[in-house]
Amino acid sequence: MKKVTIYTDGACSGNPGNGGYGAILIYGKAKKEIQGAQKNTTNNRMEMTAVISALSLLKEPCKVDLYSDSAYVVNAFNEGWIENWKKNNFRGSDKKEIKNLDLWQQLIALTETHKVTFIKVKGHADNELNNRCDYLATSAIQAATNE
Repeated sequence: MKKVTIYTDGACSGNPGNGGYGAILIYGKAKKEIQGAQKNTTNNRMEMTAVISALSLLKEPCKVDLYSDSAYVVNAFNEGWIENWKKNNFRGSDKKEIKNLDLWQQLIALTETHKVTFIKVKGHADNELNNRCDYLATSAIQAATNE
């Protein structure tokens, strides 16, 4: 199984507001950057979209180390939230449907294809690749805003 490293970040100008995401995929010496933007979205949706967009580019099942500064995304997998949501028919402790269910379902499906290890990084710190993803996300917002 190929080993891929992915860094992701999402950003929003206002929450909700115009959003952007960025990701860097690294396989061996190859590196690919992606970015995109959406209007009227949230920061959490952009964080999730970054992960989904990056994992969706993988052409075969891979072993992935995925670095994100999003506690929302990382904790959902590492703290067992996903398993609890599945048991409770994707309802939270308040018995309401969890937010962003459409994206969670896509993300869960991708993590069933790939063996993903989610690793939390500190945002806006000294991690060069996370900072690059932040730049990709915020510049995507700028580009979309200027269209």
